[in-house]
Amino acid sequence: MSGRAQVMWDEAVTGYDFGPGHPMDPVRLALTMRLVEAFGLDRAARVVAAKPAGDSTLRLVHREDYVAAVRAASADPASADTSYGLGTPDDPAFAGIHEAAALIAGQSVSAAEAVWAGEALHAVNFAGGLHHAMPGAASGFCVYNDAALAVARLLELGAERVAYVDVDVHHGDGVQAAFWDDPRVLTISLHEHPRTLFPQTGWSEETGGDAAQGSAVNLPLPAGTGDAGWLRAFHAVVPELLAAFRPQVLVTQHGADTHFEDPLAHLAVSLDAQRLVAEACHSLAHEHAEGRWLALGGGGYAVAEVVPRAWTHLVAVAAGQPVAPQTPVPEEWRAEVFRRTRQLGPLRMTDGLEPQWKDFAHSGYDPADRLDQAILATRRAVFPSHGLLP
Repeated sequence: MSGRAQVMWDEAVTGYDFGPGHPMDPVRLALTMRLVEAFGLDRAARVVAAKPAGDSTLRLVHREDYVAAVRAASADPASADTSYGLGTPDDPAFAGIHEAAALIAGQSVSAAEAVWAGEALHAVNFAGGLHHAMPGAASGFCVYNDAALAVARLLELGAERVAYVDVDVHHGDGVQAAFWDDPRVLTISLHEHPRTLFPQTGWSEETGGDAAQGSAVNLPLPAGTGDAGWLRAFHAVVPELLAAFRPQVLVTQHGADTHFEDPLAHLAVSLDAQRLVAEACHSLAHEHAEGRWLALGGGGYAVAEVVPRAWTHLVAVAAGQPVAPQTPVPEEWRAEVFRRTRQLGPLRMTDGLEPQWKDFAHSGYDPADRLDQAILATRRAVFPSHGLLP
């Protein structure tokens, strides 16, 4: 198996563009790749462009009629069928929407194939992580669910246990729905509580279908949760479940919208905590999946200040060349940020914090603390299905 990481990139993924004023500005992808290049990480990892996902691949998750509807909207955006979630404020139709979404999906599927075949130990597609798309509908800025497609392709190739860990601020509802009844897939989502954020799902009681009880894990976090709580929650649930499940591949989604500067949500997580979770996922892949790790992007709407740095850290961790938090951001990249956005780019690869958290197993449970209540509810809901004590 090659120890070299693979980064999926085709400049054409920036064609996934819902238009001016839409929060998912593709400049975040271009700026991420430019920062990856500024740090020389494109030389530390192999950069690969894959073909778009074909219809047979898309149908691993998506219904044939839905793919046809996306194709029709792609050819004539004005005719988009809103019953499929297309042509809506969240998912406006645009010319080429099928081709752009299929290209992003193709990157994630190809990355999964490379990891499974041993061509790469780790692979990153930060343009991916479009976790809200449902089998028969677009949702939440997501047209094709590349994360679910990557997992489905791994199963098709013979994987018997795949774990999916989603730390986006929004519930990973589309991936959960795709594998609700499949005990071969463990989906774990840490997200802002559905009472206060789209898609209003991801309650701790959502634990999988009758044939796959305990395969869906949801940890809804109170609005305002910051670094200490977010890290406490992650480490209270994810490592034990992965150890019990013993995945052959770990797929992770790293939406950067948990950040305190993100305009669409209400958590208060720093770049520094996001980097620590990327490092934790890397370590967990080595501990429980023989190092096989596919990491995806996701949400993130502070498109210059936060997203490029978060995902550059992710690439750096996967490439085995982590960037020290205090490292200055290259001046040529800050000039690119100003040229593209008229914003002043950040100065360093850190928010200046050193996150600390108390381990749930050793520090004790506080029954008056809403975060601890959420952690315990999740553990009680799913741990027994895995032979674990809550």
